[in-house]
Amino acid sequence: MDIKVRYNRKRRGRAKIRGTGRCPRAVVYRSNRETGLQLVDDDAGITLLAVTSGTGDKKGSKTDQAAEAGKEMANKAKQKGIKKIVFDRGGYRYHGRVKVLAEALRKGGLEF
Repeated sequence: MDIKVRYNRKRRGRAKIRGTGRCPRAVVYRSNRETGLQLVDDDAGITLLAVTSGTGDKKGSKTDQAAEAGKEMANKAKQKGIKKIVFDRGGYRYHGRVKVLAEALRKGGLEF
């Protein structure tokens, strides 16, 4: 995928999506090795929570690791009292690791 295409897709999405303290923005980042997820409060300009697939067990495929990261983020968000989020896929297509991560967040009890 061309980097310019992803950047433009990311920019279009970011113009429409905004996170608050009560409903933070869940930002997805993919690298060749890991999948990262942050909950961001755009009003205050801070990151509330952050999880990467490299922090836990590195067993299974990258997709399995992304699912585990999603479960971990959902648990941490529940502990902080966050129930609703806005999902920002970061310009990535909604399939593979991004889709599995979103489904794990939904299974964990977060609404978006």
